[in-house]
Amino acid sequence: MASTMNHMAFKGNQFPIARRDFIKYATAVGLLTSVPEGTSAQPRPNQDKKIRIGIVGGGFGRGFQFHEHPQCIVAAVSDLRPERRKALMETYRCGASYPSLEEMVKDPAIDAIGVFTEGPNHLRHVKLVMEHGKHALCAVPACWGSVDEAEELLHLVKKTGLIYMMAETSYYQQFTISVRNFYQQGLFGDLFYCESEYQHDGLENLYFENGKRTWRYGLAPMHYPTHCTAHLIGVTGERLTQVSCIGWGDDSPFLKDNTDHNPFHNESAFFKTNRGHSFRVNVWWKGAHLGGERASWIGTKMSFYAQNGRSGPAVVKKSTQLGADDAGFVQSKATLEPYEQPDWWATDMLPQPLRHKSGHEGSHTFLTHEFIDAVINERKPAVDIYEALAYTVPGIIAHQSALQGGKLLKIPQFD
Repeated sequence: MASTMNHMAFKGNQFPIARRDFIKYATAVGLLTSVPEGTSAQPRPNQDKKIRIGIVGGGFGRGFQFHEHPQCIVAAVSDLRPERRKALMETYRCGASYPSLEEMVKDPAIDAIGVFTEGPNHLRHVKLVMEHGKHALCAVPACWGSVDEAEELLHLVKKTGLIYMMAETSYYQQFTISVRNFYQQGLFGDLFYCESEYQHDGLENLYFENGKRTWRYGLAPMHYPTHCTAHLIGVTGERLTQVSCIGWGDDSPFLKDNTDHNPFHNESAFFKTNRGHSFRVNVWWKGAHLGGERASWIGTKMSFYAQNGRSGPAVVKKSTQLGADDAGFVQSKATLEPYEQPDWWATDMLPQPLRHKSGHEGSHTFLTHEFIDAVINERKPAVDIYEALAYTVPGIIAHQSALQGGKLLKIPQFD
């Protein structure tokens, strides 16, 4: 599909720029590389094929654009609650609905199902979907607090031979796409350290609904690690092999009795990778912090700092110029360059109807397209079962480490 984009909007500095000029500019400053398989909207052999998808889960499940994708038909939706079923039908302009997933999976006309239900139910619901011969897109995390669940999910995907994808938003945040391009060009040198933060003070407001506990009640922070782990694994492809994690909690009643047996509001983990690199992750539910999802990638030649609410985004480049610190000791003087973040969602990485802002830093339209394109072309999606487990399982082990006072633990590998 040829691009018909007339201008590109840059955050923090709005100005028109023709697409051909953007490509020239982006190439000159090292933003563009060859587009990874499955992320481009260029014509493919199966461009006339359409996928019929079902959506279950009327909360987060309403945040995607399947009805806008030129190769997708939303065939049916489902939620146990009638009001959420109705909201799904309105969002996706779909006239068909089922009162339960158990009913929807029996529909022979549906090719795939997007599972956007409660975290503890993900494995059970994906199992139901795939055992009925349908491809699965699933919200995070891939499994819930158990390595046994991870093994069961992997066996399921292998046994069925169907496409599984986890809808991890951090993989397609606009700054993560930029960093992935930088990394593929070798601009970091050796990217030896990364740190990522997912901070969400106020989560306890989601602990109850209609007077009853929700699945988020007392949620162990590291059982929800993927918004952070994707920032490293989704850029470099390396795997996390060891972890030491420290948790912090108080006398909150939420920490006294919960299904995770979790005594922590916040957990901070330090990982070692299979390449000998360091990765620090903070998942915090409480504290006087800025909130949000952010990361920093530190290399021998260049570093990148995502916007953190105080400054950024910015690129730091090593230089040969020498200076001195405030004590008079010699040090090299790195250069700090503000970074104009491109809106990748406005480029031909996406089909024309999906080139608009979407949730979680523009990631939802990318997730929509990646799954549909992977199913149509019968290819591995970017966040396949192996990536999904690589993002999820380290958090399970990190929480076990925190429960043991920070004990260094090995992380099982599934590749």
